[in-house]
Amino acid sequence: MRDVVYADYQSSKPVDPRVVEAMLPYFGGTFGNAASLHAVGDDATAALEDARAAVARFFGAQPQEILFTSGATEANNLAIIGYAQRNRRKGDHVIITEAEHISVLNIAKYLEKNGFKVTRAPIDLYGRVSPKKLRARITDETILVSVGWASNEIGTIQPIAEIAEMLAGSGVALHTDAVAAEGLVPIDTSAVPVSLMSLSANDIYGPRGLGALYVRKGAQVAPVLLGGGQERGLRSGTEDLASIAGMAAAADIMAAEMPAEAARIGAIRDRLAERVLGEIPDSHLNGAPLEPSGGRLPNNAHFRFDGVEGEAMILSLRDEGVAAATGSACSSKTLEPSHTLISCGLLHEEAHGSLEFTFGRFSKVDDVDRIMAVLPGVIARLRVLSPLYKAKAKTPA
Repeated sequence: MRDVVYADYQSSKPVDPRVVEAMLPYFGGTFGNAASLHAVGDDATAALEDARAAVARFFGAQPQEILFTSGATEANNLAIIGYAQRNRRKGDHVIITEAEHISVLNIAKYLEKNGFKVTRAPIDLYGRVSPKKLRARITDETILVSVGWASNEIGTIQPIAEIAEMLAGSGVALHTDAVAAEGLVPIDTSAVPVSLMSLSANDIYGPRGLGALYVRKGAQVAPVLLGGGQERGLRSGTEDLASIAGMAAAADIMAAEMPAEAARIGAIRDRLAERVLGEIPDSHLNGAPLEPSGGRLPNNAHFRFDGVEGEAMILSLRDEGVAAATGSACSSKTLEPSHTLISCGLLHEEAHGSLEFTFGRFSKVDDVDRIMAVLPGVIARLRVLSPLYKAKAKTPA
């Protein structure tokens, strides 16, 4: 990453060198197809199932409940579209929240175009959804509720355990996109009975282009890709054995290191938040409080700065050697403000003035000092050019 301060771990994480080492044999010696019936295929099958067991173990699942996909977006499609199509005879109503990842929002639009009804439950000013408000929106036709485990933008953790308990025995399945939360907070499907859960290898420092879907025993989904019937017939295509081995290694490493790592990253995040809020006037924290009981991911610091536009901040910081974000990387090509921030009650100009820093395994304490060496100056320069901030300065308190 040259000499860049990288503070955009939520959009992409570097692959851990130990993971790369675990992947290397599968580009040469163990290259077989797990569907083949000869000895080379048997070796591939054994490696595939060992990896499946490792991923399952990290998330408190059974190996047969893990399906490998090309990433979390595909896992979301298989979970939501697959479940809706497979269970349409039971009902045609799906509930999501206003804070979902863009992939879930677009899946919801697809379902609506194909005859399903979708309800978007509101969130509070911290980005949290109320289980009571979800319950109030359930009808006799509701078959699925989808709630992300945590926000990939503002870091707010949703009350997934309460939602799962609320849905228990109702006949309504619960899907969660757990990508933002995996590797940062404990996720145990043996304790929290979600029906479906989307996962990403890269978000635990594994390779990009690989994900997984947890499908609890008894949950029925229809395939959205058709082919040779791999992955229990639900995700056809020859398995990417090298990447799968990488995800397994990443899961084993994370299982051993997550508690200490989350605490270390949280301390870096807290240091940045204290300095930003204390040293830059008219700066604000978006999302849940920082304290551990506040329900926020330990790596996430999401700010807004009065009178400044997010893209201008990102480009200015880039020139100063700092990589941050102003919203979800998956939706950064649009000029629209964050749907999550708008749903939290922010005005468009407030949402546009937001900046997200996320830290990770290779972040260092002095990254904060390097950020703060340039961020106050960037904000000050942009405010000189901002008619919005000039107008605010002239308004009596």
